Amino acid sequence: GQVVLLFGREVGGGVLMGLGLGWIAYQTLKSIDEYHIEVQVTLALVMLLTVLGGWLHISAPIAVVLAGLLLGNHGKQFAMSAATTEHIETFWELLDELLNAVLFLLIGLEVFAISFEPRHLAAGLLLVPGVLLARLLSVWLPVTLWSRIRSPLPRGTVPVLTWSGLRGGISVALVLSLP
Repeated sequence: GQVVLLFGREVGGGVLMGLGLGWIAYQTLKSIDEYHIEVQVTLALVMLLTVLGGWLHISAPIAVVLAGLLLGNHGKQFAMSAATTEHIETFWELLDELLNAVLFLLIGLEVFAISFEPRHLAAGLLLVPGVLLARLLSVWLPVTLWSRIRSPLPRGTVPVLTWSGLRGGISVALVLSLP
């Protein structure tokens, strides 16, 4: 019961905070037409959501995603000029590239900090198939249900989704955060 309440608080709080503060940012963007200020509003929104999420013990990533969806869809259409949209997209693309570069630099530095022992290799050889199997099961069920309820998905969807879920900066960052 406590796990369900904690999960509900994390997710529900993230949804409410993201939509609430995203709506305030949307209204702010609607009231101004200076791209440099609007870019700063989006940056301030992300920073505020992150700090408040940590302070309130709710999911900041979910809040940021929902605020981003609100501003990226509804905000672009109704609150931003074409110049503002271009500047905001350019800013966030550049920031994404910079943060990915920093992440992979940290991965490279981590390689020097890790001591390679045979037991680490053995653990990796055992864990990779286990993770793939867990991913396969977690993908197979929803895909199968979707195919039965709606329309069938293309052949090979499950293997592609199973394998593709094990790449990317987020999964690497999660692994690096382990003690």
